[in-house]
Amino acid sequence: MSCPICHKPTQTRFRPFCSQRCADVDLGRWFKGAYRTPSFRQDNDPADLTEAEVAAIRLAQEPSPQ
Repeated sequence: MSCPICHKPTQTRFRPFCSQRCADVDLGRWFKGAYRTPSFRQDNDPADLTEAEVAAIRLAQEPSPQ
């Protein structure tokens, strides 16, 4: 198995990565939104949102406590 970031052989300790550095690079990509899951929704009609989606949107719009 090779590291998905640098393609070197993986290390058991950091699997599926070869090092902590490559694991951190991957995590950073997730945080920046470089990886996305596909959406099958054809439109963004608010009437089609589930209760969970509405709750998630409201939560995301709330100011964070400081």
